[in-house]
Amino acid sequence: MFAIPGKQAVTLTPAAQRQISRLMARDGHKGLRIGVKKGGCAGMEYTMDYATEIDPMDEVVEVEGARVMIAPMAQMFLFGTEIDYQTSLLESGFKFRNPNVADACGCGESIKFKEVSELAAEQGAK
Repeated sequence: MFAIPGKQAVTLTPAAQRQISRLMARDGHKGLRIGVKKGGCAGMEYTMDYATEIDPMDEVVEVEGARVMIAPMAQMFLFGTEIDYQTSLLESGFKFRNPNVADACGCGESIKFKEVSELAAEQGAK
């Protein structure tokens, strides 16, 4: 797993904490599993799924009863990300403020990450 002792992999805003807690309570889920997959015009997309159990390889972040699990292959790409939940007149949803993103498409649905060597060097320097 990719971690820095004493530092959470991701942070959750109060709005994200409330929404994740509501989603967990609705159907008795253990939390939300977040990850990344290939897709979209920029090359990668975030994924979010309900988790019915915690995988021992997941990085688990729990704040005020809200729990997210980061899939092992996504940990390096999501480290340092702030997850927010925003509501507007047209849409509502989770927003990722990720320092590891090098580029994003115009619609905001897909991203391109910095090169793995660059991410490793940045994380190792902290």
